[in-house]
Amino acid sequence: MTRRVLVIGIGMGDPASLTLKAVEAINRAEVFLFLDKGEAAAELIHLREAILRTHRRAPWRSLSLPSPKRGQEGRETSGGYRAGVEAWHAARAELLARAIAEEVPEDGTGALLVWGDPMLYDSTLRVLAAAASAGVDFEVEVIPGITAIQALCAAHRIPLNGIGENVEVTTGRRVAGATPAAPAFVVLLDDGAGLRALMQRGWDGQVWWGAYLGTPDEVLRVGRLAEVGEEILRVRAEMRARKGWVMDVWLGRGAGPAGGQMP
Repeated sequence: MTRRVLVIGIGMGDPASLTLKAVEAINRAEVFLFLDKGEAAAELIHLREAILRTHRRAPWRSLSLPSPKRGQEGRETSGGYRAGVEAWHAARAELLARAIAEEVPEDGTGALLVWGDPMLYDSTLRVLAAAASAGVDFEVEVIPGITAIQALCAAHRIPLNGIGENVEVTTGRRVAGATPAAPAFVVLLDDGAGLRALMQRGWDGQVWWGAYLGTPDEVLRVGRLAEVGEEILRVRAEMRARKGWVMDVWLGRGAGPAGGQMP
């Protein structure tokens, strides 16, 4: 038999939001590997541990791995954004390959608990593919989770798209560079630069924003960007200062016939 690594989507951190398949997978794993991003993001580890305490039916073993920082040793600035991300992924792959080889028995099962769903703007599957190519023999099984997009729409009680309307899924970095052409767009990984760029361009659309979705700290805002944009940025900065991290997502819908308000 070969090692197996379960990549388990855990939604937005609420133990009640896991799927039944995710709960079953948690109870199959022998060791859980946590990528620890440091003291500022320690709560992310605590939330994963709370999920295990809620759903795990037997004692478990976990290992916290100090996650490499993106852009360390100047790699991101010297080679550009893509080169920096690829170097970061390579460092994570090396770390995980070593941990899987040393901590997961040859016929055993390890697990990674991934925020949201592993297919959506998450590097885990790419990193594990690189780790496998390094010579460690293991199979990957993916258990999907609730995405931030689903949680956002549920929290605001809205459908994602208008009738016959396409939706673009993008990042804050992309929005900061250019306003999306789609009538509706979901923005992930925005440090505030995307929202601020749209405000500076005078984009007059509706925004549905949410942070810490599905948790007791959940915060929601909705309205025209010109009316709520500064408040969102202020609240986001305050939460980041208080907690050390922010996970948020927002949906934008342009004004006019092609991008009117949600029906």
